[in-house]
Amino acid sequence: MKSSYVNFTLNGEEKELLVEPGRRLVDVLREQCGATGTKNGCGQGTCGACTIHIDGVAMLSCLVPAELAEGTEIVTIEGVAQNRTLHTLQKAFLAQAAIQCGFCTAGMIMAAKVLLDRDPSPTRRAVIEALSGNVCRCTGYEPIIAAVLAAAATLAEQPAAAAAVAA
Repeated sequence: MKSSYVNFTLNGEEKELLVEPGRRLVDVLREQCGATGTKNGCGQGTCGACTIHIDGVAMLSCLVPAELAEGTEIVTIEGVAQNRTLHTLQKAFLAQAAIQCGFCTAGMIMAAKVLLDRDPSPTRRAVIEALSGNVCRCTGYEPIIAAVLAAAATLAEQPAAAAAVAA
């Protein structure tokens, strides 16, 4: 089989890449796009370190053939911060000491962001379920859960604060 071009949007930037058939999306993102925040952990879809968003859905990029990215909108951890400002979720991970070695952090944030985008006021149980596909060997999960819940609380306050400023 021959290599083919794959076109997609990565963190708001159009990409056209020549990829070999069957090449994993995680490898293309890291090696051809420089999106090294997406980690290649287990390579089998069990650790969650490679979690990205494809068209707004959390996906394990180690299980996605790159050619299936054709025409999609992909967001990696590099696309979560805006204008060099950390996302509320990233700030909460720092504030709650939810980062130790950092290997799982990008995947955890990507999984949590999909949850918060869908449910801005999740329960503790919903957070645990949303993160159930992500493995952390360092934190014991409590700081991570606390960070997601803290980010949800902060995000819930932001619309009210913006409305008060506008008034």
